[in-house]
Amino acid sequence: MNVFIAGGTSGIGYSLARHYLEKGYVVGICGRNPEKVPENSSESLKIFQADVREMHSITLALQTFLSDSKNLDLFINCAGSYSEDVAGQISYEEAEEMLQTNILGTANCFEAARKAMKGQKKGSIAVIASVSGIMNYENSSLYTKTKRSVIQMADAYRRALKPFGISVTAIAPGYVDTEKLRLLNHNDLSKKPFLTDVQTAVTIISAAIESQEKLVIFPAKMKWMMKSLSILPSFLLNIIMYRKARWMKDDQP
Repeated sequence: MNVFIAGGTSGIGYSLARHYLEKGYVVGICGRNPEKVPENSSESLKIFQADVREMHSITLALQTFLSDSKNLDLFINCAGSYSEDVAGQISYEEAEEMLQTNILGTANCFEAARKAMKGQKKGSIAVIASVSGIMNYENSSLYTKTKRSVIQMADAYRRALKPFGISVTAIAPGYVDTEKLRLLNHNDLSKKPFLTDVQTAVTIISAAIESQEKLVIFPAKMKWMMKSLSILPSFLLNIIMYRKARWMKDDQP
């Protein structure tokens, strides 16, 4: 089985790569900075430099991985960008990065995988979104809106590719204890509810892909909390989520 993971040089993506390597699969990963891959990584792991924001870049990396006429069994897009924008405190550059990586990058990955799989009449595509993406209210953060777009995009590709034997799974995790999350929060995760360790996340994600599930939200407590909040009136939800974001950033009202 041949697996390619965009954004696989660190975090959940790299942990998934190790999971599939241990199962004996042929695994390729790509990222903007391949040097992020740990030095003790398996020699059988195929590493490529690519930027999901550029269609040619991700396509070339995938084609090189498949150059010896291998079929593409599974493509996972773990690439993502996050910047906090509480009370509009976000630069143009940060906003542009999120839009291009989370939306354009997702579309590029779907297209690259679709083209590789279209002649096979089989294959699986998965994308990592966020539990915040199931929320829909006026003043949700830019990050939340981009991840909601990812979930909607996955649904569109699922409907389009199903007749061709290609499954699409969207993964919407809550907080996962990765090095990036710790870096963003100065190694203090005390305000991150229902935190999931990486290995548990990998187990849930890989099982969801194998079962060809449409949308998987975890952990369960976070799922039901977000669904409960989503039924509130928009004006009340705006207030609650704004105050929650300010509290998590230790800002004063």
